Order: sequence, then structure tokens, then C-alpha cells
Amino acid sequence: MKSMAVVFCLFITSLISFSQEVMTPELLWSLGRVSLVGLSNDGQEVIYTVTRYDLDQNSASTQTYQVPLDGGDAVAIDDAQSIYTSPAISPNGDWLIASEEVKIEPVSGVDFYPSLNKSNVKIYDDLTYRHWDEWEDGAYSHLFIRKVGDTADRGTDIMQGESYDCPMQPFGGAEDYTWSPDGSRVVYACKKQSGKEYALSTNSDLFAYDLATGQTTNLTASNKGYDTQPAFSMPGTLAWLQMDEPGYESDKNDLMIMENGSTINITAHWDGTVNSFAWSEDGQLIYFIAPIGGTVQLFSVKPDADSPITQITDGVFDVTSIGGQRGDILLVTRMDMNHATEIYTVDIRNGEMEQVTHVNDDVYSGIELSPVEERWIPTTDGKEMLTWVIYPPGFDPNGEYPALLYCQGGPQGALSQFYSFRWNFQLMAAQGYIVVAPNRRGMPGHGVEWNEQISGDWGGQNMQDYLSAIDALRAEPFVDEEKVGCVGASYGGYSAFFLAGMHEGRFKSFIAHDGVFNTISMYGTTEELFFPNKDWGGSYLTDPLPEAYTTFNPINYVEAWDTPMLIIQGGKDYRVPIGQGLEAYQAAQLKGLKSKLLYFPEENHWILTPQNGIVWQREFFEWLEETLK
Repeated sequence: MKSMAVVFCLFITSLISFSQEVMTPELLWSLGRVSLVGLSNDGQEVIYTVTRYDLDQNSASTQTYQVPLDGGDAVAIDDAQSIYTSPAISPNGDWLIASEEVKIEPVSGVDFYPSLNKSNVKIYDDLTYRHWDEWEDGAYSHLFIRKVGDTADRGTDIMQGESYDCPMQPFGGAEDYTWSPDGSRVVYACKKQSGKEYALSTNSDLFAYDLATGQTTNLTASNKGYDTQPAFSMPGTLAWLQMDEPGYESDKNDLMIMENGSTINITAHWDGTVNSFAWSEDGQLIYFIAPIGGTVQLFSVKPDADSPITQITDGVFDVTSIGGQRGDILLVTRMDMNHATEIYTVDIRNGEMEQVTHVNDDVYSGIELSPVEERWIPTTDGKEMLTWVIYPPGFDPNGEYPALLYCQGGPQGALSQFYSFRWNFQLMAAQGYIVVAPNRRGMPGHGVEWNEQISGDWGGQNMQDYLSAIDALRAEPFVDEEKVGCVGASYGGYSAFFLAGMHEGRFKSFIAHDGVFNTISMYGTTEELFFPNKDWGGSYLTDPLPEAYTTFNPINYVEAWDTPMLIIQGGKDYRVPIGQGLEAYQAAQLKGLKSKLLYFPEENHWILTPQNGIVWQREFFEWLEETLK
């Protein structure tokens, strides 16, 4: 086993801290949420926004700031346009591109029957009729081009008449479209399928719209997986991210370039997956961020086949976005399990980082932070697994603490040094819990094979990985083995439901948020069918029936449930629809278990509004207090 490396944020656990305060739900929601806009046109100022939440008003407000790149005081500004040119404006300064909703198809009762304007009905004759947290209403996001300064109309719809979205739904943004350096073309990512094909496919492509001719060309028609995030270098080379396997949303994401009509995969030889990227100023390098070893770091590569990959940053943190360059200095955002996002500079020559924004420094300086430990734990198949262990502030190794096994969602989402405003490890540890967060099978950052293993094996090796991690910590004298809980959302919720039927007394409490409970009914109501087709091996109509509907279906193990369970469900979650939470809660109640249903009618797969967030966290910790302490 590798030796343990313990990272203490600001304080070594054996020393006495000067602060007695710890993170609370209210304090967490008071933090400013920083987003990087970019560098000013002269490269001297960093422009960013801070969003703050008002608990009393249950609302949010956003303010724009600028701060000198070389250090200084931040200043609030009303409008950044005088010092920053939006990438929505063409490089020649003539044109502006924007996304607007366009009604294309009839859906509502009044669309079909204009005289029945008080009817309340939606009429569908194909998939997809709802997506993420919205029912389809026949309107689509289209890209419009108009002259800069012309506000008389929306301009030219470059997707006129098409029943497709750009940005792509539900998470697309400005990264889905870009100008060519001469301003003659717009290249955009779009998934141009509809109906059942849309629900079954991941095939998005890059399309080039020529302003002079009005013609659109598909640049990536040969690839049947995802093509996303187009971006040009200043000399004019197009780069983008591509997944090769059709229908596989967690396939390896490779960096592609197009030169003289030829497509080159410049990360094909690299055993990792790319999150996002940016060109260097001179177009000679591409900087990208990617998960590695339980963190997310900054890398660089030349735009050539088989060019070596260079890791620029290294540390116990996540680099989360790239936002501009001045000489050898690159602007990025960064977070870790004890700190929300702030903006940093990176010296690309040596990876040294300097903090630029200090939005939440005062909050963190007034509380005790959580010691974070990197452990490598043997698995049942002879491998070693990274597990993050987050200890309560002021942790005493001679004491005894309750512990929580955290089960990550995805299932192929990285369990890195992220800072969540819902599943916040700092907050959990501050309430007196040791948090055990294993990088079980299925997570990126440990090679493609480790990442892909979970597909088709939802209840297999990774469940043993979970148990290996929690067993290793339960064996420690500072863990009270009679006070161990299991918590998670989405696939993590599925994990809680599944482990509840086979944990053999390890856990005294479960919390499952928007988790998959019954794979058969899940397939019948979720919207992106390509996902279970890949991860489960097909539908419940497949012959022979995949293990996902038999061996790996949590509902088949309800007979063994014997542990208290809190079940949380969002009413507008159409990815893991409401029936999953209700079925699980009803089963727990009929079993006579101590159980509670926390239902948020207006929330989706996440909890997004302030007061609901506070309720979620209060109920979360109240449940743990009742069942573990």
C-alpha cells in the first residue's frame, strides 16, 4: 500500500486552532460564488462576477467586478463593455451573435385549437416530450446574427425552421458556438436529431455557417458521438472535444483539431479525458483541464498528433476553468474541499499559482477548516483505490467520531477536490462527521479502464470498492463503528438503495437523494434513453434481460432492508423521475422502517433555491443526529 499523505489546510491537527467557529448551512449560503469573465482588452484587469444569495428574499443577485491582474483592490463596475470585448462579437467588430427562443412546433392545446385558449394540455406524438426539468413546449434556442448596435430586430436566424437547440440543452452555453478569426463564419455545436432519435443518440456535430452565402456545413458528420466546445486559434485552426462511441455520454473526451480539412486527434495516445480547453495566445499550444488522481489539473499539448502531454499544475485542488492569457501568465479558477471558487494566475513555465480574487477570505479566516487526508485502500480485486477522508475541524485522533460513506453520482463523475453548495464535505465534517469519499470504479482521473469499468456493472465491483473503503475506516479506533451512515445522490442515491440490501449491518442510517430505485420503471420514465442503453445494456425489453434489471436492481433487495432511511426527491427531476423516490419511500414505510420523505415540488435533480437549500441541509443533519448520534 502506498504511504498516506495527509494534507492539513492551514493547521496541523495536533495544534490548537485560534478559531472556534465552523461552517454552518447559513454561512455556506452566504459565500459569494465567483465566475470568471476574462481579461480586459489591454490584459491589465481581471473581470469577474460574484453571485450572492438572500435567504430572506429567497433570491440571488450578481455583481460584476474588476481587479488588476498584478494585484490590487477589486472595484464593482456596472458595465464591462468599455474594457472587455465579448466573444459574442465577431473579431472584426461588425457582428453580434446571440441565442433566442423560437417557437417551431405546436404542443399546447391552444396551438392546435386557437379557440380553446383556456385549455391546459400538452399533446405529443413522439419522444422526447420532456428533458431535465422542463416539458417540451415547441420552442427551441436558435442563434441569431445581427449588426453590432442594431437593436431593431433579432437579426438573421442561422437555424431557421429547425427543431434543434443551440446552445444544446440542458447545460450548454456560450462554449457551444464561436466566430472564426476573420469573422466570416460561425461554428456551433448542435444535436440535430429529434423525437426517438434524440432520446437514443449522443450524436452532436459541429456546423459552420457562412455569413456570405448563408450556407451551413456539417464539419464532423463522420463521428456519431459527441462533438462539443468548438474554438479557433488566432491563426485559424479549429479545435474541439470529441467522444467517439455513439450513445456513451461518459466516453473518453479527446482534443481534436482540423487542418486543411483533415481531423487529428491530439490526445488519442493519452490515458485520460479532457474537461475543457483554451488556445494559447499564439496558437502554438492548447491548455486543457482534466481529472487526475482525485484532483483536476491544468495541462498543455501542442496541436499535433502524438505530441507529449505536459502537466502544468499539481496540488490538492481542482482547476475548473481557463479564462485568458497575458504572456506567461494564464488565468484560471480553482477550488478545493475547504474553499469555494476563486480566481488564480498560473505561471505556465513552472505551474506556480497566485490568488487574484479574495471574495470569501474573511469567512474562511474566521472558521476552523477540515483536515483532508489522501488514503490508498486495497480493493477486493487487488488494486489500490484513492479515498479522500475529511475530518472534523479540531480532529482528535484519540477521540471517537461517527462516519459517513459518501457515494458519488454520475456514475462516472470525478470525485475530486470539488466544493459543492449542496453535498459539501466541509459542512458535513463541521457537524462532527468523518467523511469517507472513495474514488471507486467508474471515476475519471485513474485511467480510461478504471473509468469505463462501471458500465454494465452498476451493482458489482464498485459496491465492493465502497465496502472496502468504509471497512478500512471502521477499523480505525477514532471511528465509532456503531455510528456509520451512507449518503449519496443520483447514482449515489442508487448506491444507498443498493447497499441497504446487502451491507450486512455496516450502516445505521441511509440518505438517498434522487436515486434510482427501480431500474425497470426508471427506464420507462427517464428522458435520455441512450444512457441506460449504454450503462445497463439495453431496455427491460432486451432479450436476454440485462443484469441491471435483475441482479443490479435495488428493488429486488428490499426484503433485506432493515435500516432507517431518509429519501429526498425533486418534483421536476425528469432524469431520475419522481416515481423512484416515491417507490422507495413506500417500500421503506411498508417494511416498517424509520423513514422520511423530503419532497421538493419545484426543484430538479439539484436543490437550487436558498431556502430550500437550508431546509435540505437542516433535514439532512437532523436525520443524522436522530440516527447516528
